[in-house]
Amino acid sequence: MVQDAKIIQLKTQLQTFLDQLDQLDPTNTSVEDVDQLLELIEKMEQALQEK
Repeated sequence: MVQDAKIIQLKTQLQTFLDQLDQLDPTNTSVEDVDQLLELIEKMEQALQEK
């Protein structure tokens, strides 16, 4: 059960990441925007490593 909840949460976070990535305009994207996306990926990785 706990594993299922983690998978659902990961899918939701991944979809959020993909949505944000799709909305980025390369000509207007700042370093801060990229940092925020990388931070989201790191949070997902940490959540997967937690038991």
